[in-house]
Amino acid sequence: MIAELDDRPAAPAGRAGAGLFAPARRAAILEALASQGTVTVRGLSTRLDVSEMTIRRDLVDLEGEGRLRRVHGGAVPAASMPPVAMDSEEPSFASRLRRNQQGKEAIAATAAEIVARYRTIALDVGTTTYLMASHLRTLAHAKIFTNSLRIATALDGAEPDVYVAGGLLRPDEMSTYGPAAVAQFEALWFDVAVIGVSGVTPEGLFDYSVEDAELKRVYLRRSGLRIVLCDASKFQRMSLVAIGALSQVNILVTDAPPPPALAAVFAATGVDVRIAERSAGAA
Repeated sequence: MIAELDDRPAAPAGRAGAGLFAPARRAAILEALASQGTVTVRGLSTRLDVSEMTIRRDLVDLEGEGRLRRVHGGAVPAASMPPVAMDSEEPSFASRLRRNQQGKEAIAATAAEIVARYRTIALDVGTTTYLMASHLRTLAHAKIFTNSLRIATALDGAEPDVYVAGGLLRPDEMSTYGPAAVAQFEALWFDVAVIGVSGVTPEGLFDYSVEDAELKRVYLRRSGLRIVLCDASKFQRMSLVAIGALSQVNILVTDAPPPPALAAVFAATGVDVRIAERSAGAA
């Protein structure tokens, strides 16, 4: 049997991956994965002095052998990722608001501190973004854009200017959606957007609602800084609609550390995870 050859020109002497055939190269990848807990395509390409395309092929082959699991931008150990749960139905707004409310309050306060220095702020629908609105009432310099009528009402009489996307109404969520709402906000550019989700996995961000999802994608496309709010109960959960990839997220604010394997994926993808501290006495 003929050994598989690397598909690159000979590298200068002294480079870490110079002259490595595929089996040795893949062994080096597994060694790095075992010692680091996660590897990135870019980092392996530099370390082994081969193209990123070659590394991606190696990762595909190693995943096929059950040796690792590919994620966006790299790989994690095969057996390290917790199972993913599927949420088939969207709970009511009121029941979601009661769920882990103390954690959500902490996340909302931390996210508000981050966005306070920005001028144009997009706030997505959701229970945590709704709680966040009360922390933004004194931002006299800010313009806040939202498709949540609850958020707009919470900011009534406050310092920021509030702009609401016009469109069809989702009654329980009190959100606007549809082509008119999308076109209105697609024409804008926000300094920062804060996105609510129903779940996060290595495959990306998820939400229950087809109707709300398109505005979430607009916020991701049309913002300089993209922040996702996700309490820890939503890690490794998915639902009907895939909103976007982890690579679109700059900051994820949560109330407890993610599982180690998922944290490794966040690190490999460049997501800055911020852990919100609960107030003293909170359970």
